[in-house]
This record gives sequence, structure tokens and C-alpha cells, in this order.
Amino acid sequence: MAAAVRAIGSLGRFAAAAKYCPPRRPAAEGYACRNVSTSTALQARTHVSYDIKGDVAVVRFNTPNSKVNTLSKQLNAEFTEVMNEIWTNEAVKSAVLISSKPGSFIAGADIDMIAACKTSQEVTQLSQEGQKMLEKIEQSPKPIVAAISGSCLGGGLEVAIACHYRIATKDRKTILGTPEVLLGLLPGAGATQRLPKMVGLPAAFDMMLTGRNINADRAKKMGLVDQLVDPLGPGVKPPEARTIEYLEEVAIGFARGLANKTVSAKRSKGLVQRITDYAMALPFVRQQVYKTVENKVQKQTKGLYPAPLKIIEVVKAGLDQGHDTGYLTESQSFGHLAMTNESKALIGLYHGQVRCKKNKFGTPQREVKTLAVLGAGLMGAGIAQVSVDKGLKTILKDTMQQGLDRGQQQVFKGLNGKVKKKSLTSFERDSILSNMTAQLDYKGFEKADMVIEAVFEDINIKHKVLKEVEAVIPPHCIFASNTSALPINQIAAVSQRPEKVIGMHYFSPVDKMQLLEIITTDKTSQDTAASAVAVGLKQGKVVIVVKDGPGFYTTRCLGPMLAEVGRVLQEGIDPKKVDAISTAFGFPVGAATLIDEVGVDVATHVAEDLGKAFGERFGGGSIGLFKLMVQKGFLGRKAGKGFYIYQEGVKNRSLNSGMDEILAQFKLPAKPEVCTDEDIQMRLVTRFVNEAAMCLQEGILSNPVEGDIGAVFGLGFPPCLGGPFRYADSYGAKQLVDKLRKYEAVYGSQFTPCQLLLDYANSPGKKFHQ
Repeated sequence: MAAAVRAIGSLGRFAAAAKYCPPRRPAAEGYACRNVSTSTALQARTHVSYDIKGDVAVVRFNTPNSKVNTLSKQLNAEFTEVMNEIWTNEAVKSAVLISSKPGSFIAGADIDMIAACKTSQEVTQLSQEGQKMLEKIEQSPKPIVAAISGSCLGGGLEVAIACHYRIATKDRKTILGTPEVLLGLLPGAGATQRLPKMVGLPAAFDMMLTGRNINADRAKKMGLVDQLVDPLGPGVKPPEARTIEYLEEVAIGFARGLANKTVSAKRSKGLVQRITDYAMALPFVRQQVYKTVENKVQKQTKGLYPAPLKIIEVVKAGLDQGHDTGYLTESQSFGHLAMTNESKALIGLYHGQVRCKKNKFGTPQREVKTLAVLGAGLMGAGIAQVSVDKGLKTILKDTMQQGLDRGQQQVFKGLNGKVKKKSLTSFERDSILSNMTAQLDYKGFEKADMVIEAVFEDINIKHKVLKEVEAVIPPHCIFASNTSALPINQIAAVSQRPEKVIGMHYFSPVDKMQLLEIITTDKTSQDTAASAVAVGLKQGKVVIVVKDGPGFYTTRCLGPMLAEVGRVLQEGIDPKKVDAISTAFGFPVGAATLIDEVGVDVATHVAEDLGKAFGERFGGGSIGLFKLMVQKGFLGRKAGKGFYIYQEGVKNRSLNSGMDEILAQFKLPAKPEVCTDEDIQMRLVTRFVNEAAMCLQEGILSNPVEGDIGAVFGLGFPPCLGGPFRYADSYGAKQLVDKLRKYEAVYGSQFTPCQLLLDYANSPGKKFHQ
């Protein structure tokens, strides 16, 4: 039951969507196919080929010019054609479906194919075509075996579960899942109907509502695959090629066995599964499960994401009203969801992620192989962990032994967490850790290709370490500063090689937060930028590159919003209400809680710096409120007290009563005309969006895509809205300007809309995302 109620999860889950549905690539001309027949139709096939081994047809998926296979119109048409030939060929008794690409069975449907549809009816038709094809596979008189190696996601999993038998390689790259929910969609080719019968209702809900990846071992235990094959080591051919050949051999054996009835496709279920199936067959038990799952989804998504609720509705239709109703409801719901703003926003983020996973500066002249990190605090240790984990030789330096020990422990703990989750073995963990050196001096820095400093946010300290580092590093070595707000050109002012200085702003916790904001100055060379992006991508980050300026992009957008949070608190709205209002809009963390998480001292420090840089426009609440909190030791979560009281193991936090006196001291009269819940929400959001637009106007941002990615993956802007620029497009620039004018009349210049937003408001057809 517990598995059934895990609903759509954190921002991190978008990582799965990035492995699902890569963009379609044009077909290569003259692509040779392996086919037995010599008909012209077959020779023209570029995506699907087959050959016959004895009485077994081996069908191979191979999307040209792509690392992965996707269910595009071309692949679907060729697959249908091939299967029809197999069904009419009397010499063929069974078939195997396999990929020619080692790391990908089928990674999902082609998003562009869905995006090209103009109406929900067109998308529904696509879904129905997929359903019909897979029903033919399921009903095939000739047994069909899916031989899975690598990613088997979305539409790829739907193909596999329509087959009569599934064999998978027991490889780390082999993952199965239904990540459609992460794109605001649902499985549209029958999986909502097949999965509950195959793995049981609770597990099916867990898969479809979270979009989580399932490894081969877990898939076997769940009944999602029938057999596992161990991967082979190197030989005459590389391990991947040998494993695929071995998988094919095994699959052919099982296909033959199914055809001559020496192998049974019937699965033996354990006692727990039989009891669960019996219970789920009772309508009142099912109703209870639906209700529990719906409540959990509503609680976690605030009803802002339509896809999870549609998934529940569609599963319900099939189980309660039968096969035909279930499939019809699935295809119609798939069509409906594809046209929603939420799905378009999430698909926009997916495309943005793909774009930000490429190095726009090209290949650097030298690969960074040795990385040194200065400062073994929370950020420094986090940077060291994601670096050493991805094969970079890493030096972690601190000035104090105690700090160094704590940093090493943090790295060990992070990697050991992967051992507990079985994504690493203890031998692999120790092997990774052997690539990290922890030290108190600059020994070995003469071999460093890049140094990332993560010392305290103080310009004098940063200047001191920069000078020390430049005295010991080689000429090609890059110096990167992990600062959240200090302008990089100020840090680079004492450098002898400013072209080698760059900003790399990581987000805490570094091993969980996907974003890396890279900051270039006017003097930063293109090769330095290329190296920084290459390191970020190697660390598994989604990378945005912005121009230098106070607060860069992310901190600068957050600044005005947090200033407004201060004013709202001073107007008498308590922190819990502020949190409820901001999470109801879709932010994953409430605005008051966010200040506690960031640290009240850090927020104060940044607010002062940005206030000096931007003046009145960054005003709002009194900075004195935060300064007094710092004086009293109310620094947020790290101190156990901020707006809330934090206790180990206590989930329901209570408000910090010590704040009552501080808030009373700084109380402001509320303005009733702008204090409804919706107004408070819009006061926070319009300041955020206006500042984002200002960054694009000033050239801090080079495009709206990186602006959206930075806001969602770095600051938790609601993914269902797609980021500040996509939100401006869907809400309307004119409507945003009207709201800003309304608040400007009450509070003044802090709400004055920027020129770019005014330009878009005055041209109704103009959009940030065309």
C-alpha cells in the first residue's frame, strides 16, 4: 500500500525526463539495413531491420544518427511493416525485439511528434494507433520476446510489456520506467491498463505517479521482466557488443521455447502477490486505494499538476468499467493532457535541459583531469563529491584539520548513501574515494587544471586565496569562484590572469541540486568558459551561462522576492501563512522556510550587497528585521531556530515564539487593497518575474530558456509553470504589467515594470518562447 501512495516527487525527478524522449534527429541517407528480403520497400528502411535465425525473426531497432531509439512516426511505420511480414511468413514461429544500440532499448516516444499535433484529437489518434499496434503484439499467435538492454522507458516499456516475455541485462544502464508524468502526460499506448494486471495496483501506481527508474533486479522481483542475463566482460569485441549478442542468443532460445511450448510465459506469483491480487479484485478495497492515492497526490501536488489525477482516473476506468472503456479513456486523457499549459511547460523544461547539457563554447583546448577545491565546508565538500564521483582526480584543501575531517566525512557519507541504495558497490565507493586527496597545504596544486574556491563570502578572503593559488598553479590552470553574489570582476581584480577567472555558482546541497550557474566577465576567455561548462557537464549538472553583475541571475531574481517576503511578514502575515500562500502557487518550499534554509545571516548579507548595488528597487521589508534575527542567533535551520524551531526527528515544526517580539518591533500597517492571498502571492511572483525580465533586458541572460532553467532548477520556481518567461507567456505580459502597476501605485518603484516586459505587453503576439 505504501508504494501506491508515493506521488509525483521533487525537482530532481526531472532527471528521469531528460533520459526520456530525446529530440528526433533527421534520418541518415543511404543507411544500410540488415534484411533477408531484397524488396525496395525493405531496402529503404532506416530505423527497423530484421533477419531470420532458423524459425525466429530477430527485429532490430536502430534510430540513425542518435544514441537512443525513440518511437518516431518513421520507426512506428517500419515496425508495423516488419511485424506484418513476420506474421504472414509461415517459416517464422516466434520473434525477438532487440536494439542495435547497447545503452538503449527504446528511450520513449518522440516528443516532437506529439508537439507537432495542433489539437487533442490528433494526439488521441496517435495514442489509439499505438494502442492498436501493441494490442496486435499482445494478441500475436507467434510468441514475441523483448530483449532489453539499456533504457526501456515510456513508450519503450509499453512495447516491452505488450510482448509475451521479457529478458533484461543485469546492467546498471538497464532501467525501466514510465516517466510520462514528468512531462505532464500519462502512458498512452496501453500501459495504464497492462501495468496494474502485471505488477499489481499499488506498484503500478507507484511507477506511473513518480516516474521513477527501476533497475533490472527490482524489475524481476516486481514481475516486470521474466529473466535476467548477466553482462559479459571484454573479449574480441567490447563488453557492450558481446552482451547484446549474448542477450540475443538467450532471447532466441526463449522465443523458440515459447513457440514449441517447452517454456511457459505464465508467471508464478508469491503468496503476498496472490493475496494482494485477491484484495484488489474486491471493489471496496480498490475504492480505498484510489481514495488514499488521490489524497496523497492532492497533498503533494496541490492539484497544480493534472497528469497524476488523470492517471488514477484512467486506471480506475479500466479496472471498474472494463477493457474498452479503459483504453478509450487512456487515449482521450493522453490527448487532453498534451494540450495543457502544464504539459507544455514541463516539455519546455525538458527541451531546455537538453539544450543546457551541451557545451555552447565547444571543446576546451585541454581536458580538466585534476581539480582542486578550496574550503571543505558544506559547499566545498559537495563540489568535491560530485567531481570525484565522476572520475576527476580531486584535491580538497582547508585551513583547519577539523574542517577537513568534516568535509571528508561528508564526501564519504554521500557516496556511502549510493552503496545503501545499491547504485554503487563498497569496492567502487572506495575506488572513487582513492582519487581524492585531503590536505592543509598547496601540495600538488602545480598539477591542477582547475581550482574552485568555496571559501567564505568575503571579498578580502577571496582575494587572499586567489593570490595564494596563482603563486602555485600552472599557467593553463583556471580559477573558479563559487560565490552566490559577489561580482566576479571584483574577485578577478587582483588576478594576474583575469582571462582565466570565472564564476561557478553551485546550489546546496550540491549532490542533489542539478543547476550550475557559470558567470563570465568581459575578460573571461572562451576557452576558460568552455572548460568550466565541460567540468559542470561532467559533474552531471544542468549548466546555464550568464554575464557578470551583482547577484548574477539566480540570486538577483530571488532578492526582490525575499525583500517582499520581509514586508509581508512585517504587515502581520505569520510565517506559516506566507509558506502556505507560496507553496499553493507551486513553489516546493514556502518563502519563510526558504529564508531559514538559506540561512538568515546569508540572506541578510546578500540583501545588503544587492541593496547597495540596486538601491531602492531592491527594497521591501526592513533589513533591520533580519539583522536583529542574526543578533538573537535566529539563523535558521543550521542554528535550530529561525522563523521556526528545528529539532532532530521532529517533523511538524512550531513557530519560533521569540520572533513575536521582533516582528512586533518592525510591524507595518497592512494595505487592505493589496493583502488578499492572491495579492500576496502575486506581489512575490511579479517581483521575481520582473527581475528575470530585467536580467534578459540587460544581457545578464542571453536567452529566456536559460532563465527558465535557472529559476526552476536553482530556485524552485514551479515546474508546472515552466519558469518565469514561460509563465509570462501563458499568464500574459499585459496582465503581469497590470498587476505590477497596481502594486506600484501602493508601494512605489519596487514594482515598476521593466522596459522589456512593457514592450511585450504592448505587442500581444510577442512571446518569450515562440
